[in-house]
Amino acid sequence: MRWRGREQSTNVEDRRGSGGRVAAGGGIGVLIIAVIVALLGGNPAGFLQQQQQAAQQAAQQGGAGDPTANLSPEEIERGEMAKVVLKDTEDVWSDLFAASGQRYRPPTLVLFSGSTQSRCGGASASTGPFYCPADEKVYLDTSFFTQLDRQLGAPGDFAQAYVIAHEVGHHIQNLTGKTDYVDEIRSTRSEVEANAASVKLELQADFYAGVVLHHTQKEKQVIEPGDIEEALRAATAIGDDRLQKRSQGFAVPETFTHGTSEQRLRWFMKGLETGDLSQGNTFEAREL
Repeated sequence: MRWRGREQSTNVEDRRGSGGRVAAGGGIGVLIIAVIVALLGGNPAGFLQQQQQAAQQAAQQGGAGDPTANLSPEEIERGEMAKVVLKDTEDVWSDLFAASGQRYRPPTLVLFSGSTQSRCGGASASTGPFYCPADEKVYLDTSFFTQLDRQLGAPGDFAQAYVIAHEVGHHIQNLTGKTDYVDEIRSTRSEVEANAASVKLELQADFYAGVVLHHTQKEKQVIEPGDIEEALRAATAIGDDRLQKRSQGFAVPETFTHGTSEQRLRWFMKGLETGDLSQGNTFEAREL
């Protein structure tokens, strides 16, 4: 993906040099479970609640400093890339909102290392990227992309762009009322119905990620050979069926909250190929 030298977003809080870095460890099992629970959106509040005490303790050790202090060159570069991708999402969604007579309010991207705080609870490196509706911020530990590569076999900057665009997709759902709609279902319906609604929310965020990359390519010609394959590997790697089979050897469809690999791939590609928001209503789709 061609991102170097392009404009970066200024809607970024870089907390990576302000304390809160924690030692790596805890076992590979914990890491995989955390990725399954929190990867790419959904509702991470339950897992984050468990991390809150440790995050608060780490935050107390913080202080002002260079945002890139103690970061590897790779993490610094990934932070720069994330700012460019966020700017792409701002450009696309501003245009799409304006086309319907609305003004887009962009989210803030919070870059952190180790742990930090959100209004949805504490965030740690193992939770993966997530969007917090309460403060309208996307939280990202840039070392997560190493996990995406090594644990799930989805390397590449275009795969990373997909992840960020997906989280911004959850912001769009928050602005348009879909998040509240699904939260109502979660609090009033059965677990099976709540899971089904969560799947639709996630698949729509995948579609929105595709829409952003469609329009970014149309306006800025950023896609390079192999980029589409990178995003497809990422979309396939985080399907509920694949993650469950990886962790327990079998899949239980009634417990899916993000969709199968095939579903995630299909909705992302639909957005990427069409760029047409009218085709992304997963809540009314006859087939997912």
